[in-house]
Amino acid sequence: MEYRILVAEDDKGLNQGIRLALQGEGIVFDAAYTLEETKYLWQEKKPDMILLDVNFPDGDGFSFLRTLRHYSDIPVLMVTANDMETDEVAGLALGADDYITKPFSLMALRARVENIRKRASRQPSQVYEEAGYRFDFEKLDFRINGIETSLSVPEQKLLKLFVTHPGQTLPRGMLLESIWSDGMDYVDENALSVTVSRLRRKLEIKDRQSPISTVYGIGYVWKYMEEGK
Repeated sequence: MEYRILVAEDDKGLNQGIRLALQGEGIVFDAAYTLEETKYLWQEKKPDMILLDVNFPDGDGFSFLRTLRHYSDIPVLMVTANDMETDEVAGLALGADDYITKPFSLMALRARVENIRKRASRQPSQVYEEAGYRFDFEKLDFRINGIETSLSVPEQKLLKLFVTHPGQTLPRGMLLESIWSDGMDYVDENALSVTVSRLRRKLEIKDRQSPISTVYGIGYVWKYMEEGK
């Protein structure tokens, strides 16, 4: 099975050296030398792990990590030339899985990457597959009958709540608090109805009932869907 690593490091020689050191069966690499390239490759290539430098010509890795953690739990190993405890603490506080300081031995790098992979493999799957639906919440890849669809952040959060609680009626109040509790703009309770309606439209499959059912006066429930029903 393919495992994709995005190496985001502005030093081209070190970037290449990291990729050579981590070569292994099933491992493929993407190389980014700027923060802009890092953002693009994360969105387009959907890697399984990111090795993220702190300093880039066009920005810093901390700001990217802060934004990334709003959307994804992808494993991140921070790489920096600054041997300061404050930087390490800042990176870990923002959600980095580990931290390594230059210069480092390639053996130590391989060990840290392997440890991150092992920890990630023990976590519950972030992929949901059922009756024509395939939702990869880690890579933010949402497909209906193989066709990719784009979901807003509230739609992603709502969908994840539904598929991780199949058959359970989720109260409107709980959904509102879960989706708009992190400082996102919130208008009124009608925002939930609008988000549910948009999500239903995006999940439509011809001649199939929507998996999202309204429980009037209470909330919504995700119903198991069999192929062709």
